[in-house]
Amino acid sequence: MNPVSSITTDYLVVGSGAMGMAFADVLVNETGATVTLVDKHDRPGGHWNDAYPYVRLHQPSAFYGVNSRRLGNNAKDKRGGNKGLFELASGTEVCTYFDQVMQRGLLASGRVQYFPMSEYLGENCFRSLVTGARTQVEVAHKTVNATYMNVQVPSVRGPLYNVDPAVSCVPLNELPRTPAPSDGYVVIGAGKTGIDACLWLLRHGVAPGRIRWVMPRDSWYLNRKHIQPGIEFIEHTLGGQVANMEAVVKASSLTQLFDLLIETGQLLRLSADHRPTMYRCATVTEPELEELRKIDQVIRMGRVKSVGATQIELEGGTIPTNHNTLHVDCSADGLANRPAVPVFNGNTITLQSIRTCQQVFSAAMLAHIEHSYDSDEQKNALAAPVPHPNTDVDWLRTTLISTLNGLSWAQQPKLQTWLGQSRLNFGSHFAPKNAKEQKNSGALVQQLAKRSGELTLPGITKLEGLLALAE
Repeated sequence: MNPVSSITTDYLVVGSGAMGMAFADVLVNETGATVTLVDKHDRPGGHWNDAYPYVRLHQPSAFYGVNSRRLGNNAKDKRGGNKGLFELASGTEVCTYFDQVMQRGLLASGRVQYFPMSEYLGENCFRSLVTGARTQVEVAHKTVNATYMNVQVPSVRGPLYNVDPAVSCVPLNELPRTPAPSDGYVVIGAGKTGIDACLWLLRHGVAPGRIRWVMPRDSWYLNRKHIQPGIEFIEHTLGGQVANMEAVVKASSLTQLFDLLIETGQLLRLSADHRPTMYRCATVTEPELEELRKIDQVIRMGRVKSVGATQIELEGGTIPTNHNTLHVDCSADGLANRPAVPVFNGNTITLQSIRTCQQVFSAAMLAHIEHSYDSDEQKNALAAPVPHPNTDVDWLRTTLISTLNGLSWAQQPKLQTWLGQSRLNFGSHFAPKNAKEQKNSGALVQQLAKRSGELTLPGITKLEGLLALAE
């Protein structure tokens, strides 16, 4: 048996994915703490190391990564479905970025130890996946679980349905490396990965009629035009937040609420004939949605139970297939809907979202809360977890908790200062940066901020009422 070595650290961070990196970055840049990161991958970035080669962020690069280092060039895309909107980093860019953050930022500080290719065993002990050597960590302050959100991608989790060996079924990672089938494609899964697989096929000239898209549930999509960092998008971004809350205050039912959100362009859907029941924070642009609508063979028969040699069995029936069809698995759960647990609990911190659909911002803010407040009670009062949504009702739930958290933050002047300087914070990108911007948009920003404040309390009351009705 390999001997056990020992090291000491202030914070042990388990997982060097996006959340673990964002948390460690704030600790290193805002305190004198020492940090040790342990991860099973060979380099930082977590699930990005396992993602499909054509993956891109679904949100602008400006809102992603760590606080101390910009991701991307703050440029707009000039072609494609994201044309005219701010850039979306590719998977390769994201992995390179996190490697630079680790090498040039965290490790260069002299206060960070990094152990890749290591399995955390619990009780502050980890094992090298290369040598088998074990290391016991003496943690002066806290152990940070940065893996609780449990991101899954198809390449590391096989399909949960049976597949006959006679048919071809691959994760979407394999699309660029798999010869074109003679009888077309079946894309299995309606989430972000399913969208990306369909768009990849269409972008590479596959006729829409050669694609069948298995969609167990239709999804509500966030309109990416309303999630932009530029001051020129104020009416869509801050204005969109106001429109969301105005819809909440006006609505008397979940159905009416979503109708209002469609009318204002806050949410999008694939088909007006099929009302979505799923909401997972996936974003699209209207041009991307127009491309997806070209696929007229959308199979709405529930989840796949098995892929056989001659037919696919679904919960609601069967459809034909054969060995000349390529089945593309996009059914991994992505960000799972994990139960909320207290973020701060004695010697343990469990990283979770504290703002809907904003994991890395949340991790950075949790690090700031950790070193800025004394008791777990104070910290948890500012950090109610916002579980990743799954259904349309979850739009209400996540919006309510996020709004309540925001109300708590507004009562902390020092926290407001930090938020105004945090590049991962959505709102920090809309303060006028010079006299010209102040002249052109300062009054509108103030007007929208005032209206948002007026809607907060009635919006909370209405969200609670709508949620009670929906449940």
